[in-house]
Amino acid sequence: MKFNNPSIQFAIIIAGAIIAGAFYFNARGNGATDISQTQVTDERVVGLENMNPIMSDDHILGNPNAPVKIVEYSDFECPACKLFQTIMMRVMDDYGKSGKVAWVYRQFPIDLLHPLNARKEAVASECAAELGGNDGFWKFANRFFEISLSNDETDIKSAILQVAREMGLDEEQFAFCLASGKYDAHIQEDIDNANATGGRGTPWSIVVGENGKKYPLSGVWPETAIKQLIDRALKDK
Repeated sequence: MKFNNPSIQFAIIIAGAIIAGAFYFNARGNGATDISQTQVTDERVVGLENMNPIMSDDHILGNPNAPVKIVEYSDFECPACKLFQTIMMRVMDDYGKSGKVAWVYRQFPIDLLHPLNARKEAVASECAAELGGNDGFWKFANRFFEISLSNDETDIKSAILQVAREMGLDEEQFAFCLASGKYDAHIQEDIDNANATGGRGTPWSIVVGENGKKYPLSGVWPETAIKQLIDRALKDK
């Protein structure tokens, strides 16, 4: 069967990139549905302990005092991160509203893969948080992932402005923030911390139990597997 319509061809390419990214990162992260079979090397466990502590100025969705926290290091241009965002929103519908889980978003733009847009989008999300608070960050992140094309294919100027306008952000203040460079050091700190914890690709997440025990969640896992890992973290005392 041939698809001569350019729009259909482009949609197929994008869908293929997302699926390929998910398979690639699942392979890196032992993305088995049964997390009881997941083996973690001593080296990776040691790396998890390098995670910077969760602070009040982190981007937190859900109850900050939840017994389980999922700290995600993410790249706005990553197709696997785009997929993971939708999965995590469903997870939070089940575990976040009940106060069991908090989701923490940290920046991990990968320049090698996305040299054109990723850092700029990370800055834009920080500026959205500055002007719109914590809720503003999550509104920006969810909407931007929804409309973006990933892999440096996004028309970044129009996409970022579209989201800012939809959110009702002051455009002059937003533009000033984007050009200021005030969040460059913060974003680099997140990148450095992701690498220090063992992150080698995105999305890279760390599940933290109530007792402080940490579990790696590398790549895109199925929703059921993420919930299994959360349940395991909730039970560990």
